[in-house]
Amino acid sequence: MDPRREYELNLTRRQLFGKGAVGIGAAALASILTPEAFAATGATDASLKAGLHGSLKALQFAPKAKRVIYLFQSGAPSHLDLFDNKPGLADKRGIELPDSIRMGQRLTGMTSGQKNKPVAPSIFKFGKYGKSGAELSELLPHTASVADRLCIIRSMHTEAINHDPAITFIQTGSQQPGRPSIGAWMSYGLGSENQDLPAYIVLISQGTGNTNDQPLFGRLWGSGFLPSVHQGVKLRSVGDPVLHLANPPGIDATTRRSMLDGIAQLNKMTEQTYGDPETITRIAQYEMAFKMQTSVPDLMDLSKEPASTFDMYGPDSKKPGTFAANALLARRLVERGVRFVQLFHRGWDQHGNLPSQLRNQCRDTDQASAALVQDLHQRGLLEDTLIVWGGEFGRTVYSQGDLTKDNYGRDHHGRCFSVWMAGAGVRPGTIGETDDFGYNIVKDPVHIHDLNATILHQLGIDHERLTYRYQGRDYRLTDIAGTVVKAAIS
Repeated sequence: MDPRREYELNLTRRQLFGKGAVGIGAAALASILTPEAFAATGATDASLKAGLHGSLKALQFAPKAKRVIYLFQSGAPSHLDLFDNKPGLADKRGIELPDSIRMGQRLTGMTSGQKNKPVAPSIFKFGKYGKSGAELSELLPHTASVADRLCIIRSMHTEAINHDPAITFIQTGSQQPGRPSIGAWMSYGLGSENQDLPAYIVLISQGTGNTNDQPLFGRLWGSGFLPSVHQGVKLRSVGDPVLHLANPPGIDATTRRSMLDGIAQLNKMTEQTYGDPETITRIAQYEMAFKMQTSVPDLMDLSKEPASTFDMYGPDSKKPGTFAANALLARRLVERGVRFVQLFHRGWDQHGNLPSQLRNQCRDTDQASAALVQDLHQRGLLEDTLIVWGGEFGRTVYSQGDLTKDNYGRDHHGRCFSVWMAGAGVRPGTIGETDDFGYNIVKDPVHIHDLNATILHQLGIDHERLTYRYQGRDYRLTDIAGTVVKAAIS
């Protein structure tokens, strides 16, 4: 049997659907052999054909950012208790949320059947900080110290009201799983500045606010239908940072190099016979793993960091796997040319016991988040490093469960929430405004597609032009929407 015919009969599911979308024949073969030919960016370089790097032709203008650190607070921080001060609610404590405010909004199953929805003002004090007069909660004293470097967006909104679709939406531009994550799009569009580390690295920490928070799935940093070389690599805090990276017992570096060279030759023969681009990706991943055997131990070795650095990030920065330790690693990663670093910090889902849980979450993250801004500034890296801090949605103004003098919970709320950005041409200040209940947006709404479009813009990418053709249509991170938030950038 002709080898290519045998290959046709053994297509992967992804390849089968991809071929079916463009038709069997020359076009289908081209879609497999040269996927870059179908990208709207017009990518033509041989490295993209091999699935090794994205196309610099995605750059449409001079970038302000060379790299991104995304501090994702999984579970949804309460904007009402951290960033969106509503002092007028003090006189409305315990009243039923007016129908004129809710306006028939759909609720999660956790409070849709709750008989009463009493307004719960934040018990935390707010203050104004910096020349900008940014209002921040007492729970964020360290963040307040860098207030004049932050652009706080109070008018974020999303259609999703449950965790999995919401976090999938903000990460990939779709509530349905299967599309590339934002970091994968960065890798595809811009490639890597470092040949010894992946372009996209993920670090995960567990907060002390809610240890039973939602799980995080690998698809949240996956490559979707992009070549798999663009997926995020998760570094572990316990044991080997990357599984199967170390040589097996009895195998030294020379033997390992010889084995990889032999495997690469076999894979090249396979690619020439069958034309599967994932074979080239496999070669690249083997090579990257070999290089990471040296680069990762050096990265994870914090012994050369001065005491002043640990003082800046806080005592938790010496404890592997904490948010503070991961924030310090994020700085070390971008110093080494990693394009996109994403920290996921779990524990922000405060359906009950919000005051105590939120204190713990902020204790986990506040000092290290501010330290990262300060540290990058001191090293001259903040001017071309974009930092983004936020979660998948906000929390309700009404209490989930009983409202008492010093305790309450908050359900999911997608109509408005807050994020902040810093560095890389971000204009400090506050954008957007919500109503007196912190429930609806009344000024300058910003959709998650707008946020992602702005992140891409700072990297020099037109979000409408960074596309990939799959199953007969061009896909992009911002789907068919998104407008750059010009007020957030200089």
